[in-house]
Amino acid sequence: QVQLAESGGGLVQAGGSLRRSCAASRSVFSLNAMGWYRQAPGKQRELVATIRSGGSTNYAASVKGRFTISRDNAKNTLYLQMNSLKPEDTAVYYCNAQATCQAYWGQGTQVTVSS
Repeated sequence: QVQLAESGGGLVQAGGSLRRSCAASRSVFSLNAMGWYRQAPGKQRELVATIRSGGSTNYAASVKGRFTISRDNAKNTLYLQMNSLKPEDTAVYYCNAQATCQAYWGQGTQVTVSS
């Protein structure tokens, strides 16, 4: 079992930056992958970025070059640095952890980008 505690959401103006954090209740080193997803009103949840246990990363085309996913194994924490934010980035952002047979989700935090 893994509990994920998110922090770092909020309101920011277009062009600004935010950093999301996701603290896991146990070592993230053994997880297959961790990632960030988001869900805007009226839309399906979509992948934002993932990072695998070996460190390889994957980004949605819409955030590539603006967002950076990283992981601190010593602190059992996942990060998402979001720069050059746009109004279309407004959504509830969720942290995700993939173990061998199960997926875990954080509680989700609202990120609102004003124009």
